Amino acid sequence: MLIRRERPSDAPAIRAVTAAAFEKVEHSASPVEPDGAPGEATLVGWLRDDPGWVPELSLVAETGSGSSAEVVGHVIATHGHLADRPALGLGPLSVHPARQGRGIGSALMHTLLGAADAMGEPVVVLLGDPALYSRFGFVPASDLGIEAPDPGWDNYFQARTLSTWRAEYAGRFRYAASFDRL
Repeated sequence: MLIRRERPSDAPAIRAVTAAAFEKVEHSASPVEPDGAPGEATLVGWLRDDPGWVPELSLVAETGSGSSAEVVGHVIATHGHLADRPALGLGPLSVHPARQGRGIGSALMHTLLGAADAMGEPVVVLLGDPALYSRFGFVPASDLGIEAPDPGWDNYFQARTLSTWRAEYAGRFRYAASFDRL
């Protein structure tokens, strides 16, 4: 398996993987799109056009090589705002259901966190299951003084600090504007 930056030609495969991954998720971000895809599949396309898009942090997991190469997972992080500073919001993270449970999501997450840290980003936030994301060092964002866009998210809104984090960066987080379209 190779984790690499997405290419423009990957867009249809990324949409298919994201749609399959979120097809039966009860807490899907939005209703099903007219083509049958859950809203997360459309969100990824919107995020590519968003000023907060960080191309270096839109990654695919690819198996095989050459003409047999297949995109089996994807993760994206975009710049939102933490108080008055840029900060990363992660998601969606998608692995094709037929490939889940094989470490693909973990590889995508570790690669993204390492790349974000190398780029000097201070923190990554996400909305997700604490039992899943705590193994990557995520903690309730409120423990760091980071306020969720929606107070009802409680401990599902999490943060992972990176090397350049400073406590004075705390404040209210706003995702990239494309998330408001959901």
